[in-house]
Amino acid sequence: MKILLAGYNLDTEVIESLKKTSPGREDVTPETLSAAYARISRDARPVDELRAVARGEVEKARKSNRSIIFQMGHHSVAEHAVFNFDILGVSRLAIEEIERFRLAAYTEKSQRYQELKDDFVIPDEIKGGPFEDLFIKTIKEQNNFYHRLFEALKPYVFKKHHQLAEEEKNHRMIEGWAKEDARYIASLATEGQLGETINARALELLFRRFASHEFSEVREIGKRLYAAVERIAPSIILFTKENDYDQKTMGELKTLAKEMVKGKKVKGIREVALENFTEDADEIVIAALLHSSSALPFLECLKTTKRMKLAEKKKIIMTALNHMELFDAAPREFEYINMAYDLIVSAACFGQLKRHRIASITCQPYDPSLGVTIPDSIKDVRMEKEFVGVIDRTNDAFERISKKMPDPAQYVLTNSHRKRVLFGVNARELYHISRMREDWTAQWDIRDITAKMSKAAKEAMPLTMMLIGGKDKYPEIYKKVYGRPPKVLEAKLPV
Repeated sequence: MKILLAGYNLDTEVIESLKKTSPGREDVTPETLSAAYARISRDARPVDELRAVARGEVEKARKSNRSIIFQMGHHSVAEHAVFNFDILGVSRLAIEEIERFRLAAYTEKSQRYQELKDDFVIPDEIKGGPFEDLFIKTIKEQNNFYHRLFEALKPYVFKKHHQLAEEEKNHRMIEGWAKEDARYIASLATEGQLGETINARALELLFRRFASHEFSEVREIGKRLYAAVERIAPSIILFTKENDYDQKTMGELKTLAKEMVKGKKVKGIREVALENFTEDADEIVIAALLHSSSALPFLECLKTTKRMKLAEKKKIIMTALNHMELFDAAPREFEYINMAYDLIVSAACFGQLKRHRIASITCQPYDPSLGVTIPDSIKDVRMEKEFVGVIDRTNDAFERISKKMPDPAQYVLTNSHRKRVLFGVNARELYHISRMREDWTAQWDIRDITAKMSKAAKEAMPLTMMLIGGKDKYPEIYKKVYGRPPKVLEAKLPV
């Protein structure tokens, strides 16, 4: 056996330094890795030798990449090239678009942990037009109120959590609770920043989608990201232009939907509704577990499961989860169970929900008619009336702008405004979401939404979801099911 480290991400300053000290080098590109790995399937030479060849013949490697990706359709080789981006000065609304891509990693400036300044993006569609003054005035009012809220909430949270506040190490966390509630009045135009790590194949998809996007800011982000990699990896990023599929499909669907749903009205607002889930979910999971641990085909396992008594079914699930710790994923067999939730969430909540990219997430634009989410803390410090006043003026500005430009009008809305989200998730992933988001340390908005999702899932499939819940409650949940506490394994920390 021979295992070699083929490469790893480097800071671009280190790469530039390398180029300066070794002039004339053409091999400082991730394309050589893509070309070398692409040859593995048809070339008998060792992979480390293939990498050496690719480094020595960069133009040949690029030609090989183009041929393999474009002519043969083996686009997956582009996934071996990975890029890191610093993305600064973009709006909270644009960040939602950036983070829609599953096969990437993001770390974003947190509005929960950092005090917001007054920086915000003015979209090109609004800049210099008749609504610019209204836009700026509205957001400045929101920002001013944000700072007032934060100052009022700080003493409130310290008093409410006075026992935690006795230890100075908790002060940052407690102050963060004031920040996270104050931000509900901050706009979606608020500037943020993030670090993104993404492979070339996913990046190419991003370029196409962004080139066709309705927001000028998002189109500009795509252009600047492309300019950053264009000369570094020209052979593995090929299809980047706007296209009818991305540009026209949603608009045509909206026109058609408008005709189809004409006159239909919604009665009441349900924040969490489990609208669809796998039929006979518990039996499907049990049959999948039998299938993995026997030699029977799935249909026979399902027939066997259906003949079982409840106690027998429960025994199989309990055996499957017996050794599961709070940090363990549920068995992969739980992925055969799917749920679709119709959610109404605030922008603040969606900022966290969108992080769960294994789920299927589609959504509507933010809609003031769905109301706003107001933190209880704002009511407790008696600033709810002022909060609602700022929201009313924000909604008025939105209405005036949206009559002429409905898409850019979204920027003026706040983190408290809501939208409808269709959230598709399998049972295994819901366990993970519940562990994280129902824990006491999780932000209250997403904690409440997740608790309602877990409750609905447990009612629909009680055996499959017998151990669902937040990390802090896991020992209690486990003991209720098994009659004893779980075995706690201490993590081995590096010396």
